[in-house]
Amino acid sequence: MQSLYQQLEQQIADLNQKVEELAWQRPQARRLMTHPGVGPITALATETFLGEPKRFVDGKAVASYVGLIPSEHSSGGRQRLGRLSVGHAVRKDAELQRFYQHKLVQKGLGKAKVSAARKLGIRLWILLRDQIDYQEFCRRGQLRQKHGGAHAGMPA
Repeated sequence: MQSLYQQLEQQIADLNQKVEELAWQRPQARRLMTHPGVGPITALATETFLGEPKRFVDGKAVASYVGLIPSEHSSGGRQRLGRLSVGHAVRKDAELQRFYQHKLVQKGLGKAKVSAARKLGIRLWILLRDQIDYQEFCRRGQLRQKHGGAHAGMPA
């Protein structure tokens, strides 16, 4: 078992290295990795899954396509929501963390995760659509806040 474990660990390390190399070769993936908490796997998966970003009319269309418009499966007083992994990005991005904490208190764990994942997905789509990095995304968010426009959770 120990030998098998070591072999699997080596295979995983090799695959992670290949994914990282591929991500750094692709401009869109590199752009997505400028967002805190977004690594090579998330960047490649997002770029591949979304395809051409201009095919989406708005962030709501992206969230719907990705499946992040929350749906409820309830039975007998129980509510079931799917599992999402957005913890890394939430820990690395202060504005996303504040948003998540607010939703956690307001709506509970499941809906907070869906909301944070939806916001992260829309942010990544904006980076791809506008061909900007995270720093430019933040700069635009600051400008919108100064002019009183909607900022869609853009960092201060």
